[in-house]
Amino acid sequence: MRRFYAEPENFTGQTITLSNEESRHLRDVLRLREGENAQVFDGKGKEFLCRIEEIVKKESVLKIIREVAPIAPESDLNLTLSVALLKGEKFDLVVQKAVELGVTKLVPLETKRADVKIKEKEKKLERWRKIIIDATKQSGRAKLMQIEIPLGFEEFIKNSASRRLGGKNLILFAERNGEAFSTVKPNKKFTAIIGAEGGWDDAEIELARANNFQIITLKGRILRAETAAVSVAAILQHRFGDLI
Repeated sequence: MRRFYAEPENFTGQTITLSNEESRHLRDVLRLREGENAQVFDGKGKEFLCRIEEIVKKESVLKIIREVAPIAPESDLNLTLSVALLKGEKFDLVVQKAVELGVTKLVPLETKRADVKIKEKEKKLERWRKIIIDATKQSGRAKLMQIEIPLGFEEFIKNSASRRLGGKNLILFAERNGEAFSTVKPNKKFTAIIGAEGGWDDAEIELARANNFQIITLKGRILRAETAAVSVAAILQHRFGDLI
């Protein structure tokens, strides 16, 4: 089934209006026509079987036939993944795979050894949001993964450790000085941090430890930063979520 995304404000009664970009994909890429069926999700977890009523130059109008269950239900693991910024398109890959693996929220992180400086953060955020929409369509999810503007390491650590935001089930994955993964206690909500290509500065590890983060070191081979981010998401979903 062909799937499209429409923002909640584009739902009016029993009709849905697709954006210019989604309409172009419907019309020019998939070559759908009026009268054909498609599915539309709202990014909040709801999905609908629809009939295409009208296709014009900058938008398309679909009529809701009925609500349907999303192809891929959301994991019951509420996972916030915070990943140090990576060069080039490596972080784009992390964004895409995080969606596929059912991550709830992704936070790009500015760390001491992350040799990446983003000047136009809002522009970069918009690019990541487009990747999220495409990955959500492909993976069958109906709820968009949240993504935040890049945040400094110290600010993120202190925010995560505050009681107002939960302040528990916090993990920092490090290449040294950590416990085994088997020591992580089962839960349905985690915040997990993965470092940069150059690893962690000692002061960052100690700051995390002082703010109730459990330091975990995985056994096995040395992983590239983007591989580590994807692997951590998969391991947590397998152990505590729905990837079984």
